[in-house]
Amino acid sequence: MDVKKLQEKIAAKREQMIADMIEMSSIPATNPRMGGPGEYERMQWIMRWFDQRNIPYEVYEVPDDAVKEGVRLNVIVTIPGTKLQDRSLWFISHVDTVGTGDLELWDTDPLKPVVKDGRIYGLGCEDNSQSVITTMYACELLFSEGIRIDRNLRFYYAADEETGSEYGMKALLDKGLIQPEDEAIVPDGGSHDGAFVEVAEKSQVWLKFTVNGKTAHAAMPQLGINACYIGMKFGVELEETLKAVYSEEDPLFNPPMSTFELTQKFANVASPNVLPGKDIFCMDMRILPMYSVDEVMTSIHRLMERYEKDFPGIHMDVEFLTRTDAPEPTSPESKVARSLVEAISETGTKAYSGGIGGGTCGAILRARKIPAVVWATLDDTCHSPNEYVIIDNMIRDTQIYLSVLDKYNGA
Repeated sequence: MDVKKLQEKIAAKREQMIADMIEMSSIPATNPRMGGPGEYERMQWIMRWFDQRNIPYEVYEVPDDAVKEGVRLNVIVTIPGTKLQDRSLWFISHVDTVGTGDLELWDTDPLKPVVKDGRIYGLGCEDNSQSVITTMYACELLFSEGIRIDRNLRFYYAADEETGSEYGMKALLDKGLIQPEDEAIVPDGGSHDGAFVEVAEKSQVWLKFTVNGKTAHAAMPQLGINACYIGMKFGVELEETLKAVYSEEDPLFNPPMSTFELTQKFANVASPNVLPGKDIFCMDMRILPMYSVDEVMTSIHRLMERYEKDFPGIHMDVEFLTRTDAPEPTSPESKVARSLVEAISETGTKAYSGGIGGGTCGAILRARKIPAVVWATLDDTCHSPNEYVIIDNMIRDTQIYLSVLDKYNGA
């Protein structure tokens, strides 16, 4: 591999990459469990893109009644290895996005990406369209140049990452498509300078609490049980208790502590003069590996039992919206981690490894004992109004992928 020559060819594709980012990101792909149509149409665009370049791919359909098509699509392009054809290096990008959020907070239409000041603004541009486009262009260049590495190289465009990957990577793992001997790069997190290589994640848990009381007229509160008051009181005490009890820190992670945050609040009654008989809210928890999810849940249930005793007549429920228990970290000495750190360092940026709050496909892979690193160069604007991707980062990240691949050929 003449890496410098390949990197120059990627730089020359800058305007094409911009145009493709804009075109693809204009296709709605909000996860159906977040109120959108899913990524089916956007996946069709990706398939047409590969068809136009005569690049073969495989499509894996996973049934899902939540979308009109009845299936979620997962697309994989494979470049066979020269020696180790029982092993693969994966690049995993997800195609679904979250919702737009409050449109009033966007300066532009989130589904009509715009270029401004060296950036592309639009929903999902950073999470995870940057990765989709950069890996597609790396794949195209490798095909056109006839370049292969020592093992299979597989580019995976995944469905359903934003709500747990049940219809995406988990389904493919259950089919045995990704093996323990494989390794993976997941370009779905990082830092603004591209120095941070994520090798560990906290447990990620979303909980939904329901407080059942009794509806009444607000002027006659003695006739009801105010679930809203009890829920708000419980929520505040819960957050403060968990932060105090599970307060240890681990410098591998940023932030170094476990986090427990009240988040989504559901509407209860339609009128301000009605005492709510039901209160529903959510909590996001990112728990350091030193604590188990089960022990945290024991603390939560203990507090719920106390509230049911202190407020006769109420009943409280809690359910998991998502749960990913923290797996063992990827070793910084694994081939994929070392190759990526070396490639980044060659650009003049000193790379380092660490952990994050969780929420990527990397944790799912690590739970199956598959070494995975999560990396990209980004400003962490995902899930926020005015999300953007820096165009220079798209070029640089693709060039670093090529440098990584060269190291698998023993260079």
